[in-house]
Amino acid sequence: MGLPPSAQNRMLPRMIDLRSDTVTKPTPAMRAAMAAAEVGDDVYGDDPTANALEARVAELLGKEAAVLVPTGSMSNQIAIRAQTEPGDLVILDRNAHIVRSEGGAGAVVSGVTMRQLDSVNGIFSADAVAMSMGVAHPFNANRLSPRARLLCVENTSNSGGGTVWPLERLRAVCAVGREHGLALHLDGARLWHASAASGVAEADYAAPFDSVNVCFSKGLGAPIGSALAGSRTLVERARRFKQMLGGGIRQAGIIAAAALYALDHNRADLPRDVRNARVLAEGLAATDGITVDLDSVQSNIVRFSVATDAGQYATLCHAQGVHVLPNGLHGVRALLHRDISDADVLTALDVFRAVAGELQVGRSA
Repeated sequence: MGLPPSAQNRMLPRMIDLRSDTVTKPTPAMRAAMAAAEVGDDVYGDDPTANALEARVAELLGKEAAVLVPTGSMSNQIAIRAQTEPGDLVILDRNAHIVRSEGGAGAVVSGVTMRQLDSVNGIFSADAVAMSMGVAHPFNANRLSPRARLLCVENTSNSGGGTVWPLERLRAVCAVGREHGLALHLDGARLWHASAASGVAEADYAAPFDSVNVCFSKGLGAPIGSALAGSRTLVERARRFKQMLGGGIRQAGIIAAAALYALDHNRADLPRDVRNARVLAEGLAATDGITVDLDSVQSNIVRFSVATDAGQYATLCHAQGVHVLPNGLHGVRALLHRDISDADVLTALDVFRAVAGELQVGRSA
């Protein structure tokens, strides 16, 4: 199929990029902070800006220490490696980022297996954790199964559509994990948005966990960087695996300065992403040929389904100036972020509606 009529012979505006909240560009003020950053050599531990960022993150999350790493995937994988041994079992949602989007690194880096739990929009229950542990009995050999060692929670849940864990549900899940002797890891790549959407402080979400991953390039507008927070002992062990995996950064202060700027200046803007996601989702829900679960739209992620092929739909939207990602046969993902204006949301909604309508007409012709 060629371009729809509405895409022909018209000048396209700039691309409205809704693929991810990682596509943001540093502002001039952030670039200035990066250029002016005081730096040292972070591998030797003497980069003052990186050290300041790590102290700031630890304080925000209520932990003793934190370590700066290049990416959230590395942060998650270091957390797994630091808290498990080869052959151990990790328990988590079957659609967690660690399962779907980190290249099978848990098996390669840590030699772990994963027990994947069913969930509703990425949120599982304390009972599901308890049931996954099985029931011990003296007739059964206790060394046949892998040793369950780590429980992981993702907040917000990317695959769940940006769902935010209710604090009491999260605490109940963690309590069951503790009862069974599990270490606890929070993949809080978008914890900033979870806090913005719920009003719950990041430290309150982080409190039950041994380790917490947060990203500065998702929503906050920094070009790179994540951090892993936890006890001093855990973070010191994590630094070993950071270096082993090639995560050592020399003049890391340039990166850290962007993250510090984002924490100081950009966190307050996140509720606008949440509001814009709701505007987009409600508009989509009222559009023929598009289905969206409004209950799952709780932060800055909007996942919706189209009646036609998702790949074709995304291609045609791109031709009209809106960039989204197809997921599976009918699923589409759009993420709101700081580089998307209120007007951009309405323009994107117009494009989504127009393409859906044109494809519907094409199907019935």
